[in-house]
Amino acid sequence: MEYIINQIRLCGTMETAPVFSHENHGRQFYSFFLGVERLSGTVDRLRVLADLALLSETDCAWGERILVTGQVRSYNQVDDSGRHLVISVYAETLELTDEEPDDRVTLTGTLCRDPIYRRTPLGREICDGMLAVNRSYRRTDYLPCIFWGRTARQIADLSSGARITLTGRLQSREYNKLLPDGETVTRTAYEISAVTAELTRD
Repeated sequence: MEYIINQIRLCGTMETAPVFSHENHGRQFYSFFLGVERLSGTVDRLRVLADLALLSETDCAWGERILVTGQVRSYNQVDDSGRHLVISVYAETLELTDEEPDDRVTLTGTLCRDPIYRRTPLGREICDGMLAVNRSYRRTDYLPCIFWGRTARQIADLSSGARITLTGRLQSREYNKLLPDGETVTRTAYEISAVTAELTRD
C-alpha cells in the first residue's frame, strides 16, 4: 500500500486580508499571504488557502500571528504570459498563536524527472528536483525541490521514478522574467528546500 505523506506546519504573520479564491463542491475558499521569517531574517511570503468556515471559526485578521497546519498543493495557472505552476498551502487547521516563526514540511513522493546537479557561483553543491506527491481522488501535486551539499550528491545519483521522503521548508524567492514582448516582470517562485532526504520503499 502506498502511504500519502504531505504535511506542513507554518507559524507566521498574516500579511494580507483573506480574499475570495474559488468555490469547490459548495465550499468557498479564500487566500491570504503568511509571512514566515527565517533565521537569516529573510521573510518567505507563502500563499495559504483556507475554507471560509475555518477562517470564520479562527476569526483571524491582518497582522496577527497564525499557526497553520495542512498540505502543500500545486496547480497550473494559464494566463496571457503562459503557464505557471502555482504553489500554495491548503490549510486544515488555523489558530491564533504567539509562537516563534516555524516552517516544517514532510513529503513522500516520486521524482518525476531526473535531478539536475550543479554548483552555485560560491561553490555550494545544489540539486534541483521535481517531486510528484499523490493525494486522494487520484490527484497529484508537483512540487519543485532543492537539495544541498551531501544530500544534493545523493539525490543526483537517483533517476526519475525514485521514491523519496524528505523534510525541509517551503520558501519563496523573487525573480525577473523577460516576456516575449520585451517587458520584464517580477514573479515569485516557491520551492521546498530539503534538509534531509532518503529513499522510501512502501
